[in-house]
Amino acid sequence: MATTVLIAEDEPHIREGLTFLISRAGHQVVTVSDGAAAVEQIIARRPDLVVLDIMIPELNGFEVMKRVRATPGLEALPVLVLSAKGQEADRQRMMALGANQFVTKPFSNRDLMDRVNAMVSAGSAGVEPAP
Repeated sequence: MATTVLIAEDEPHIREGLTFLISRAGHQVVTVSDGAAAVEQIIARRPDLVVLDIMIPELNGFEVMKRVRATPGLEALPVLVLSAKGQEADRQRMMALGANQFVTKPFSNRDLMDRVNAMVSAGSAGVEPAP
C-alpha cells in the first residue's frame, strides 16, 4: 500500500518541487496551500506524513500543529516542518508543539528525502485510520 504524504506549502514552485521529489520516491502526495485546508485534509485523510510550512495563510504552521496534536488519533502523526523561519525560537516552539523534524529552507533535496523516507519507514503506528 502506498504511503500518503500531505504537503502544506503556499509557495507554488516549492509545492511543485516537493510533489515531484516525494512522488518520485513512490509516495502518494496530497497538497494544500493554507493551514485551514491542511487541518481539514489531515483529519479527513490521515496521511502517513505531513510536510508543514510555518508561514502559510489562514492558520499558520504553529496553529496547524496545535490542532493536529489535539485531534484524537493524530497525536503521533509524523510531521516534518519545512520553513524559512529558521530561528532557534521557532524551531524550539515547533518541536515543543510536537513536530518530529525541522528543516530550514533552502534545503538539500537529498537531505529532505532521506528524512521523509526515514519518517515514513518508521511508520505511522500511532496514527489511526479515518473512521
